[in-house]
Amino acid sequence: MSHPKKLSELEATAICGNDISSSCLYVSALAIAYAGQYAFVALLLVGAVLFLFRKIYGEVVGALPLNGGAYNVLLNTTSKRNAALAACLTILSYMATAVISASEAMHYLHTLWHGLPIITATMGLLGLFLVLTLLGMSESAKVAVIIFLTHIATLSILVLVAIWYLFSHGADALSLNFHVPLKGSLTTALFFGFSAAMLGISGFESSANFVEEQAPGVFAKTLRNMWVVVSFFNPVIAFLAIAALPLTEVGAHTETLLSHLGDTTGGRWLGVLISVDAVAVLSGAVLTSFVGVSGLMKRMTLDRILPQFFLKENRRNSNYIILITFFLLCISVLLITNGELGPLAGVYTISFLSVMAFFALGNFLLKSKRPQLPRPVYASILTVLLALAGVIIALYGNIKIHPDYLVVFLQYFIPAMALVYIMLNRIAILNLVLAAAKSIAEHSPRISRLARLSIRRMLRELNNQEFVFFTKGDNVENLNKVLAYVQENEFTHRLKIVTLLQKGESVPPELLTDVRVLDRAYGDIDIDFVCREGHFGPALIDELSREWNIPKNFMFIGSPGDRFPYHISELGGVRLII
Repeated sequence: MSHPKKLSELEATAICGNDISSSCLYVSALAIAYAGQYAFVALLLVGAVLFLFRKIYGEVVGALPLNGGAYNVLLNTTSKRNAALAACLTILSYMATAVISASEAMHYLHTLWHGLPIITATMGLLGLFLVLTLLGMSESAKVAVIIFLTHIATLSILVLVAIWYLFSHGADALSLNFHVPLKGSLTTALFFGFSAAMLGISGFESSANFVEEQAPGVFAKTLRNMWVVVSFFNPVIAFLAIAALPLTEVGAHTETLLSHLGDTTGGRWLGVLISVDAVAVLSGAVLTSFVGVSGLMKRMTLDRILPQFFLKENRRNSNYIILITFFLLCISVLLITNGELGPLAGVYTISFLSVMAFFALGNFLLKSKRPQLPRPVYASILTVLLALAGVIIALYGNIKIHPDYLVVFLQYFIPAMALVYIMLNRIAILNLVLAAAKSIAEHSPRISRLARLSIRRMLRELNNQEFVFFTKGDNVENLNKVLAYVQENEFTHRLKIVTLLQKGESVPPELLTDVRVLDRAYGDIDIDFVCREGHFGPALIDELSREWNIPKNFMFIGSPGDRFPYHISELGGVRLII
């Protein structure tokens, strides 16, 4: 079986970079609206926070290079329920990103083609990127690269033309703008400007959601490249806008500030070029959402948080049911909100910043619960604290600016969490339904019998799934943690505890005693103790997965140390649980 081609540095950077670099189209105007002439300072502060997150993401994903982002780190350091919370926030963020980006792209196109029906065109754009992702990752990556390179070139032209304009015409506007009084104190202006500008780093979390599709060493480079793009262009463009335009003009062109800046400094040709580029790069952000959500939802399905039919693939190795479901959700949100961006912005703001906060918390958990796990970089405690503080400040600032956003966010978040909660508690729910079916036996015996047969079959299928834990001879305390984890987080009545022996070795008698004790203590779990000769590694995991028909993500190990000869990514999704 041929393995799909891994994404190069340019391809991976383009997929997530289109999302984060599209922020240049709106974040400067947002920051200026709240921080005025000091907006570039607020944007530099955002760049500093993002620099801290480079190390945080580098450590977490370097230690656990599996798809899923914040979901993945919480799954490997805490319970499945906590991981599912982060996953719901991420999916909501992607859904809002896709719809907002597609709608804004069509609004930009509408400035060039006034007869364009925006809602219909937005649906068409979402459908186009559904088709591209169905065709496979490499095909969609090629489109992303073209969009990304064109966008960077367009921004560079805008910066150079604006600088030339300032040299030719002087910077009188800059001097006048710095004499305009702020609405409040400088601290207040920077606080609200920073909070609003933090939305300009949306997309930074996307690379972690498809890390398994990236070639070795690419992930860290995508973080560096994204940071360079936003830390340079966002503050520079904000400063050039303040230097070339009166603040009143900036406020009058909030939604199309860059095209207006292009019109002013370079002429109509530059304004049109920026509008065309805006349509393309905002479309690229839609692609980012499809690619990111596909990697995340596939991982959730493998872990039985979502229904198993989501795993079906087409000939291009695309999970077409996941992609079509996401597309339909986006269309439903678009129609429900009638394309109004305000309600979607509430979901987008809070979910995205919450995901960033969860990643910082996940880094703390990784340090405390998996200290021996090898990682290519290490973020200091101070780094993580400062980054987390930055995100919490921005979250608070955005809720203070728009308190109604919190209500709108909860309207989307609560149903999403309710669905996941049902999936995580479906054994208890099925047992309740079974009891209800028994209670109606007197009135409708046929319906009751059919319902009970169907429910018992579903319960059998869920509970018969076998799980594996590889032990090196753990003491009874560690093995008890394993059983407690399985009981709390998984639907199963069957667990294999596997120990591997070298030739001539025998099983430690105390391990046998501990397993017998735990077998009696956990009466609802059938423990099968297996001894095999062999060496633990990817080859053995492949062999046992095929022999026992147990997916690799249903196999567990304790956290390995520095001398472990393999990288976690080589184990095919084996989970760390102690």
